Amino acid sequence: MVGHIPEETTSFVGRTAELVRLEQALTHHRLVTLTGTGGVGKTRLALRAARRIAARYPDGVWWADLAPLDGDRLLLATVSDAVDLSDHSPRMPVEALCEWLAGKRLLLVLDSCEYLIDACRSLVGELLAAAPGLTVLATGRQPLRLAAERQIEVGPMTADGPDALALFTERAAALAPGYPFTGPAAAAAARICRRLEGIPLALELAAAQVGHSTVEEVSRRLTSRFDVLVHSERVWPERHRTMRTAIGWSHELCAPAERLLWARLTVFRSAFDPASARSVCAGGPLDADGIGPALEGLVTKSVLSRDGDRYRMLDTIREYGRLWLAALGEEDAVADRHAEHFLDLARQADAGWLSPDQLAWYRRVGEAHTDLCTALDRLLTTAPRRALELAAVVGFFWSCCGRLREARSYLEHALAEYPVPGPERARALWALGVTVSLQGEYDTAHRLSEECEVVARQDGDREMILAAAYLAGLLALLTGRPVDARLVTDQVLTELPGGPFDSASRLRCHLVAVFALTALGKPAEARAEAERLRAGCVARGECWTRAYIDHQLALIALSTGRPWDAADHARAMLIGKREMRDSFGIALGLDVLAAALAAQGDGERAALVYGIGLAHWATVGHPQRGTPQLRAVREELERSARATAGDRAYESAFLRGATGDTEVALAEALRPGPAVGH
Repeated sequence: MVGHIPEETTSFVGRTAELVRLEQALTHHRLVTLTGTGGVGKTRLALRAARRIAARYPDGVWWADLAPLDGDRLLLATVSDAVDLSDHSPRMPVEALCEWLAGKRLLLVLDSCEYLIDACRSLVGELLAAAPGLTVLATGRQPLRLAAERQIEVGPMTADGPDALALFTERAAALAPGYPFTGPAAAAAARICRRLEGIPLALELAAAQVGHSTVEEVSRRLTSRFDVLVHSERVWPERHRTMRTAIGWSHELCAPAERLLWARLTVFRSAFDPASARSVCAGGPLDADGIGPALEGLVTKSVLSRDGDRYRMLDTIREYGRLWLAALGEEDAVADRHAEHFLDLARQADAGWLSPDQLAWYRRVGEAHTDLCTALDRLLTTAPRRALELAAVVGFFWSCCGRLREARSYLEHALAEYPVPGPERARALWALGVTVSLQGEYDTAHRLSEECEVVARQDGDREMILAAAYLAGLLALLTGRPVDARLVTDQVLTELPGGPFDSASRLRCHLVAVFALTALGKPAEARAEAERLRAGCVARGECWTRAYIDHQLALIALSTGRPWDAADHARAMLIGKREMRDSFGIALGLDVLAAALAAQGDGERAALVYGIGLAHWATVGHPQRGTPQLRAVREELERSARATAGDRAYESAFLRGATGDTEVALAEALRPGPAVGH
């Protein structure tokens, strides 16, 4: 299936009429918004409907979860990620997104718009105007108020109806298998459903108590607590009071340590693991050893959900916890611990770049993206020097996986906030230079490279002197000056002798040297050095450099008449870049694989891979790029593939690759084809 829809982790109960109504609305309207109070089931309804009607949209259904966002700074980046756009161009983000969606027929689901209502209204208006084939399904507590909008109010389940009772009993039975919902228990369950007005989240919170207590006890406690709490919440509308009271009741049933942890966990904007919870939330009466049991207690009470070793809190429940965190007077202290934790995580990821854990750290940084942004926002106001350090470290990780705009924005902001020479500034200048290089702004990158070198030499920072040389060499390669690339890396490696794996920047300089040797037409020398570096990468479990070395070995094999070796290296590169979700690297790898297939005489399969490559180049917002030498090889072998396959077969295969599901097509490209003429 094209697109991305989150998995449903629990059964879907009832809502038959609502589903039909929503599906009909999406047939006739390009913007449909589900509105309703928190906990009423808007997200689950949207999720089930999106999955049921996915076949209507040839370019897929794509889900953007906006709940983790604290402000609209990351809105465009989140939506771009959701539709698989990793734009590397310096264009305005909304312009790139509009262009990406313009020719597609797809459904975009924007879940939890309520805190970004103005920004969502503006974005959706622009997207609908630019993309005639786009349909948007939004969820929130209020409509977007656009002219094209069809609003559907989502109410609770009928309090005394079968769906509410079925939801309560199913959730309770999942936690207390074999519990008999007959006789007095069935009557008590019905009373609970009526008391909670059929609100799904409230029913799930109540169901979580079954097993620790009988249904009758849950009903009695709920009634007494409800009466007290409702009378203290009269400023809230009735349905909001019911939900708020149900959450408050669950809070009352938590142990003191669980309540404190609930409040402190609200600082996390996305999923978190137990180690992060201990680092950020331990302190005072809640020691590190108590975090694990408290987490399990909150899962049991349905305050948290768990997926493997990662935990998540629903936004409605987070809101309640944040009120308690404010009442405790701990907001600043917990935010500071959160920022320090993610700064430390970034430091560990940086230190592990040349280790066997490189890929694991890369993924960890990706998973923590929203929380890293939250940490940066905090440090920019409280500790700008530390913000600069964090932006410099994560900026390179983000550039590697295509998050160029966030990297550039935070780096520029942090450099402006802390304009003091030093190691943090040199590192940030380098990371920003890499970012703008990938956006094609070579003059700006050259200036940053020079400034980085000046600051690094003032500090005597050998690593950053090497990093500045790598950036200068990269720019030389991208602008067709391999002699300059070779010269700058040779000079710095002679000035600062050492082994290629002594540091990350030193290894990158050696990588630039290999690229330069290949471009200068020295295949034997380039191959020897590339194979030496590749062996070292394999021995250390290093993935990023190894993938680019495989790219060079593929080009060397092509230039020396070994197209089957070239295809093997191209596939090895693609496997590495797919693991790192590096769209730019995948596009480069597909180009060289297609060239290898053309050189093998398999014109039709080459056309297919060229088409897949075009689709990936579109996701980075650039036409086909790379070094000028690669472009010449690609163009020559494209003509060869067309001549071998014939125009009709070539165009058909190319179109299939360019318009299919990119993940499925990439998997097809990675499968070795028949050995034509080998």
